[in-house]
Amino acid sequence: MFGLFRRTPKAPADPHVKQDDAQTFRVRVRTRLHGETVEIRFTKQAHIAVADGGGYVFRKGVVSPQHFDRGEISVHFDDRYAVTHTEASGVEFIPVQVWED
Repeated sequence: MFGLFRRTPKAPADPHVKQDDAQTFRVRVRTRLHGETVEIRFTKQAHIAVADGGGYVFRKGVVSPQHFDRGEISVHFDDRYAVTHTEASGVEFIPVQVWED
C-alpha cells in the first residue's frame, strides 16, 4: 500500500566481480606485462574492510605466479555489499562474461 513494502531496486552487478554466495566474491585480472591471468577470491568476514568514507573496500596486491608481474586492485562496496566501483593498477580486470571455467 502506497509503496510501503516495495523493495528498492538492487544495484546492477559489476561486470568484473562475481559473487559466488552471500559471503564470497571472485575477480580475475590479467597482468599488463605478460598477460597472465590471476584469480582472487575474497570473503566479507576475512578480507573486506570498512572504508573511511563509508561502505566497504577490498584492496589486494597481485603477483602473477609465473613471471612475478605486480599490480594492485581495489573493489569498493556500499553499505549493503553491492559493488560500487573497481580500480586496478598494473593489471586489468577480466569481465565475468568471458571467464572460461
